[in-house]
Amino acid sequence: MNGYWDGPLPEAQVRTIDDMRQVLADRTCTANHPLYYMYRHLAKSDDDRRWLEEQRISYDITAIPPGTLCGEYVKTKGHLHPDNPAGLGYPEIYEVLQGRGHYLLQTRDAGDVIMIEASAGDKVLIPPGYGHVTINPGSKVLVMSNLVSTAFASDYQPYVDRNGAAYYEMEGGALVKNPKYPHAAPVRHLPPIEVRELSIDRTTPLYDLVGRARSVAFLNHPEQFMEIFAELTNYPVPR
Repeated sequence: MNGYWDGPLPEAQVRTIDDMRQVLADRTCTANHPLYYMYRHLAKSDDDRRWLEEQRISYDITAIPPGTLCGEYVKTKGHLHPDNPAGLGYPEIYEVLQGRGHYLLQTRDAGDVIMIEASAGDKVLIPPGYGHVTINPGSKVLVMSNLVSTAFASDYQPYVDRNGAAYYEMEGGALVKNPKYPHAAPVRHLPPIEVRELSIDRTTPLYDLVGRARSVAFLNHPEQFMEIFAELTNYPVPR
């Protein structure tokens, strides 16, 4: 984490092959090393930590080493977010700090599937109603940060029940359809986001949003930002 975090660092949560087997293209695959590392609830100062807790926001960092598992690029497990009190799914936002990431977003029924390719400095928004998987297709460790509400727990079960996302990304970039989603939409490709009115752009590190209540309000109150979400995804955001 050298160069990407200068504050206190807790012990990492680690994903192993046994945690991931049910969402892999080849569930017989084996690996004797950790697949990725998650550092939760980070803050550079006590004041920042208090502010994040008051806003019900967590700043996290995830590191995904490069590699493949029986021909499939290493990825995160994948999860959905539940609805907030207004009836909309909680969103999330990521920033690539190092390496390259492929963010595979999908609605619960995979009626819309989006791939966003991002590199250092890029921001990726997970809109309400979309689950997501992050894939490392590169030769370097993918290091990414995220801001997300602490008002909910992520739901991994839909991905476990259907053996992963609607598509698997294999070595070389081929997207192979998961047979558990026979009616999945074709993959749409969208660019990373910029929302300048919220200070979300390539020149502003995600951590710099700490202390800017307006910039992170969408994480708990997406109902106030529906036009932005619809514009960014070029698709009606699920309600």
